[in-house]
Amino acid sequence: MGAADVVPGVSGGTMAVVLGIYQRLINAIRAFDTRFVRHVIRAELGQAAAHTDLRFLLPLGVGIFSALMFFTRVVSLPTLIRTHPEPVYGLFFGLIAASIIILLRSFKGFGGADMLALIFGVAVGFGLVNLVPTATPETPWFVFFSGALAICAMILPGISGSFILLILQKYAYIFDAVGRLDFSVLLPFGLGAATGLLLFSRLLAFLLERCYRLTVNAIIGLLIGSLWLIWPFQLRVEVVVDGTSRMLRSTPYLPQSFNSNVVAAIVLAGIGTAAVLALHRAASVRGLPDHV
Repeated sequence: MGAADVVPGVSGGTMAVVLGIYQRLINAIRAFDTRFVRHVIRAELGQAAAHTDLRFLLPLGVGIFSALMFFTRVVSLPTLIRTHPEPVYGLFFGLIAASIIILLRSFKGFGGADMLALIFGVAVGFGLVNLVPTATPETPWFVFFSGALAICAMILPGISGSFILLILQKYAYIFDAVGRLDFSVLLPFGLGAATGLLLFSRLLAFLLERCYRLTVNAIIGLLIGSLWLIWPFQLRVEVVVDGTSRMLRSTPYLPQSFNSNVVAAIVLAGIGTAAVLALHRAASVRGLPDHV
């Protein structure tokens, strides 16, 4: 999930769906409520940890943070995306495409309401990934707003928090701050992310509880819509702003010849697909739920 959140166009929420932990993640985040606060005030730390599923969130959070550090300070994914975009996006395309197939097959029957929810998700996902970046300020209040908006995208499958930051012209600004540990930027961004996460997780949990099929079909639609941007072979139009190259728009194409990047993209897409199918098969063998 941490690696996915660094890549523009790929959502950490999408990876949670791929790994089969999405609904558990949303419920765990939502559990940071007044009941949790009461447990903490009464020093009932065991009950507080159990209420928030801390045994799940703690290793997940460590993994995400470790990946963010590794892929910004050791192996720079933003740099790899610029130098070798086809292989990187090929891997994520395989992961997402296989997940879509598995999710669609998890339903018995497919009615008119399911189709409408799916089409709605595709339209929203396609519209969002085709937004054009716009100039924005670097003031603390806007960094806070960017954090709140990006975190909502990060936990919503099919919409990339990194791409939202690109649209807001804050991608390079935020990830540069992560690499430098610049807390004058990271603090308002983190506060905004925490606020957005707590509020949006409650909405998602409510929708999954009250209208599960429609919500999951809308999520599948978002994943399908995002494939327009995740397709590894793109004609990308970029602009240079303050010495940094930033994507303005992107149009998919079919490669007319094979080179090392095309072959690598196809191989990694196959590896991504196989990995998801293997995870799904392992989960089925162990008797885990066959859905999100």
